[in-house]
Amino acid sequence: MKKEEQVGKSYEIAKERYAAIGVDTENVLARMQQFHLSLHCWQTDDVAGFESAGDLTGGIQATGNYPGKARNMEEVMADLLEAMSLIPGTHRVNLHEIYGDFGGRFVDRDQVEPKHFESWMQWAGANGIKLDFNSTSFSHPKSGNLSLSHPDKGIRDFWIEHTKRCRDIADAMGKAQGDPCIMNLWVHDGCKDMSVNHYLYRGLLKSSLDEIFAEKKAYMKDCIEGKVFGIGLESFTVGSHDFYTAYAAQNGKIPTIDTGHYHPTESPADKVSALLHFVPELMLHVSRPIRWDSDHVTLMDDPTLELFSEIVRAGALDRVHYGLDYFDGAINRIGAYVIGSRAAQKCMLRALLEPTAAIAEMELAGKGFQTLAFLEECKALPWQAVYDEFCRRNDKPVGLDFIPEIETYEREITSKRS
Repeated sequence: MKKEEQVGKSYEIAKERYAAIGVDTENVLARMQQFHLSLHCWQTDDVAGFESAGDLTGGIQATGNYPGKARNMEEVMADLLEAMSLIPGTHRVNLHEIYGDFGGRFVDRDQVEPKHFESWMQWAGANGIKLDFNSTSFSHPKSGNLSLSHPDKGIRDFWIEHTKRCRDIADAMGKAQGDPCIMNLWVHDGCKDMSVNHYLYRGLLKSSLDEIFAEKKAYMKDCIEGKVFGIGLESFTVGSHDFYTAYAAQNGKIPTIDTGHYHPTESPADKVSALLHFVPELMLHVSRPIRWDSDHVTLMDDPTLELFSEIVRAGALDRVHYGLDYFDGAINRIGAYVIGSRAAQKCMLRALLEPTAAIAEMELAGKGFQTLAFLEECKALPWQAVYDEFCRRNDKPVGLDFIPEIETYEREITSKRS
């Protein structure tokens, strides 16, 4: 039996199984076509960017030295297209400011303009891709331990100007693509050891944000991202989750839930239903933390399944933006993209295949054991057959068939990069 025929037959069986519990798999597949991931460009080159050859700083760290990382914009673009050719559905690309087209010249971050991203906008338009954006406060002589919360007004103003210009770039991207560009603001600001100036630093950060967001932009949306700590900044984080949650709720901004930015025993999924009562939308940065914000490749693990289930159960599919954020330099980087993207899709698919309304009614009726029984049964239903059908309908590799494609690309392209 040919694999395509096998996939079709398995799907028909799965379709019947799900129909028996009130789930229309055709409707689920249609909704999956509208599930767009924002692929992070920095997986291609371990967050190096095109600005300089300096070390990665700012409380983050990329590990591994697998050969073949992208060295320039053309290679980043090529690697992104290769990865997207193996992922069903249509997806976005998320850029950091340090990935601009600077023409081989140094352009400091308070001087960056939309023109430095025109080539990205042209590339995206030609390939039917929408762009998202991030300001970049790390890996710069003026970043140090503090940026937007720095007590030195000159340094603080430098980063305010940088972030304002990033919003201009995001706005230009959104206008060009006819769809809002989602711009994320994350700064690493914090202290390595004890500090008595917490209130001061947070007041300065609030003042900087107020100035940055003073001008309304029509074609972009602002996200703000908190964190527990950064490497070398373990004692205090200025932009904590409490800080940004309060700021977002008060100012109508979008909080970013980065799954690696919480304490190991804390559930990012639990933030979904809590935050959506007070903020307009959410942004996700999905990665896999192992003991700390280690940015391992996303897998279909329990925390990620729970995260997507909470979004579906809250009826919030149209209020959440979905981005990936990991940078694993220890394995084939294209493989990392494909594994992580497909894992996120599988989590969303499984969430959509849950008969949520029926289970919710059981719970409200006090039918405790029936609720648990249904939830347990959903775990064993043939969701993989539905995902295989999703791949087949999008003319993408089914199962492990993407592995030879990646191996060929490595043999012919990335292995030849010095």
